[in-house]
Amino acid sequence: MHTVWKGAISFGLVHVPVKMFSATEDKDISMRYVHKECGSPLSYVRKCPVCEKEVEWEEISKGYEYEKGKFVLFEKDELEQIAEQANKSIAILDFVDLSEIDPIYFQKTYYLAPDQAGGNAYQLLKEAMHQSGKIGIAKISIRSKSSLAAIRVLENCLAIETMFYPDEIRPVTQVPNLPENITVNEKELGMAQMLIDQLSTPFDPEKYTDDYRARLLELIEHKVTGEEIKIAPAKQETNVIDLMAALQASIEAAKPSITPTDPGKAKKPAKAKTKTAAAEDKQAAGAEGPKPKRRKTAKKNETVS
Repeated sequence: MHTVWKGAISFGLVHVPVKMFSATEDKDISMRYVHKECGSPLSYVRKCPVCEKEVEWEEISKGYEYEKGKFVLFEKDELEQIAEQANKSIAILDFVDLSEIDPIYFQKTYYLAPDQAGGNAYQLLKEAMHQSGKIGIAKISIRSKSSLAAIRVLENCLAIETMFYPDEIRPVTQVPNLPENITVNEKELGMAQMLIDQLSTPFDPEKYTDDYRARLLELIEHKVTGEEIKIAPAKQETNVIDLMAALQASIEAAKPSITPTDPGKAKKPAKAKTKTAAAEDKQAAGAEGPKPKRRKTAKKNETVS
């Protein structure tokens, strides 16, 4: 793994030297813009619209636009100087319960490993946090970006999750067209809860896959080998008019199918025969041949077969 950051965790007067590694990887399939005419990939040119010339990296500085068309400029060392202290320390400010944090605050997860001779202090912090059930809230600066962070125990490792600051979270009141003062039908609510119960299961991350990426990779493979394939258009979704019918159909679809080996499967009662079936049975019996009749003789009560 590539080291993203080096520094130390501090809680109280205890310092834990650590290295940071990214815990996740982006598996998006990268595409480039290509010139259709010749098939060459396009390059991005840093061009000044006033001087009308390409600008080299050493001629570039960062600027903040405080008014339209007016900028204050910053040199690289100026920005590094104000971030220098924060870049080297993860100061734990508080310990809290993980359940108190809404997932909207979380950004990206990193692993923390002990650095240099910090193994004992690392193990001490990890074990103390594990036994307390708490996570640490800290501040960290990575690549000149300051973030809140949550430090927690993940299996046998300390993990840190960068977080948004509260003023970076947009309030729900800004969301347009949210329904207000709408009464929920109790029967529909009961069926919706029943559907949730049927679809409820322990979380298993292995069952979820990126279907789009798999289809795109398959398409790329076909094109590389020279195959041309056509993808059928997806069926258009229709607007749900009858909510109750949609809920009922969803519940039926979510029910587990019963197999013939299920011990709980009840035997179906025999159906009564219809008149037609009874007549067919009678006709079938007659096809076997008539039964022999007793023939009377002259003597009373005497019969001969």
